[in-house]
Amino acid sequence: MTHLVQATYDGSALQLDEPLPIEPNTRVLVSVHPNGTEKEPDAPSTGVSAFDIALSMKLDGPPDWSERVDHYLYGIDDGK
Repeated sequence: MTHLVQATYDGSALQLDEPLPIEPNTRVLVSVHPNGTEKEPDAPSTGVSAFDIALSMKLDGPPDWSERVDHYLYGIDDGK
């Protein structure tokens, strides 16, 4: 679960502009990107992997593709 919120650093602590929807005393990992000095953070992940996308494409290929990938990609003779 990822949450993106704006905050202000007051010299000793970050003050969030809005509350987070997490339980009190939950440990979190914080990544700080000062506004205007760095690119905007990437959009949160949709949870869809490249593997999920490949499976949804219903691709057809040789049954030994994973074992002979160099042969199929680069034409390397692997003796099979």
